Amino acid sequence: MTTTAPIGAGVPAGTSSPGPDGPGAPGGSRPGNGLLFVLPFLTVFALFLVWPVVHGLWMSFTDTSLALRDTSFVGFDNYTEAFGDPDVWSSLGNTALFTALSSVPLVLVALAMALLVHSGLAGQWVWRLAFFAPYLLPVTVVTLIWTWLYQPDLGLGNQLLGRLGMEPVGWLSDEAVAMWSVAAVTVWWTVGFNFLLYLAALQSLPETYDEAAALDGAGAWRRLWSITLPQLRRTTVLVGMLQVLASLKVFDQIYILTKGGPNGSTRPVLEYVYDIGFTGYRLGYASAVSYLFFALVIIVSIAQLRFFRKEG
Repeated sequence: MTTTAPIGAGVPAGTSSPGPDGPGAPGGSRPGNGLLFVLPFLTVFALFLVWPVVHGLWMSFTDTSLALRDTSFVGFDNYTEAFGDPDVWSSLGNTALFTALSSVPLVLVALAMALLVHSGLAGQWVWRLAFFAPYLLPVTVVTLIWTWLYQPDLGLGNQLLGRLGMEPVGWLSDEAVAMWSVAAVTVWWTVGFNFLLYLAALQSLPETYDEAAALDGAGAWRRLWSITLPQLRRTTVLVGMLQVLASLKVFDQIYILTKGGPNGSTRPVLEYVYDIGFTGYRLGYASAVSYLFFALVIIVSIAQLRFFRKEG
């Protein structure tokens, strides 16, 4: 007769046998295993985000230059100079103007486009493709297309004005028109993203409220203002916040189209940072201006959050 030893036999007193999830199990967890998985991300995050931010902040307190090897600590001199620099204030004004000219249309036009597609318009896939396709283009292609359209002699814009008997316009050479022209390019290029956000929100709305209002005799415009738009409030807040922050960081399309001209009328603050840092070789001063602008963006973000939270 054979006997089977009881479970746990042969295990010294005061110890327990390793369970299926114990440290000795093949799939058992060990302290530090999670760190190994996130270590590559933390390394890249520290090298390409944390270190540049810290090093750039340190540079803002020095007179670092691309033309000189010696670097000395200057304290808050760069920040004091930035507050008294008229070019900083003019570039900030240009940035604010561009933000106002582009953000409002990018919200309203995107909403109108989404409502048009959601209304059941025939050939919806064509409209969706036409509205979203420009957003997929790189900035170089977009600016090249619009540079041709804005040509003073052969461009489509002035050709249409000529047929209407109007004088040609210097779309990118007239100080009074250049910023409006750049804002129009930006709206055409980036409105597709906001259009998708609004369309997704419209498709997720319950239809019961709209159907009940229709049964009560409410017309299409009444249902839009009283039912649809109030339900899109959160989406509008999200789109508005994202668009304001994106417009404040404008650089690419303005630099390629006008390079800040004419006479600095379209130069945003980020282009000014680029000019004084890599053209004027004053990296320390450029860092100070960039961190002042970073602080301004943070203030605008907090103000937006508090305003929309209060309204909500």
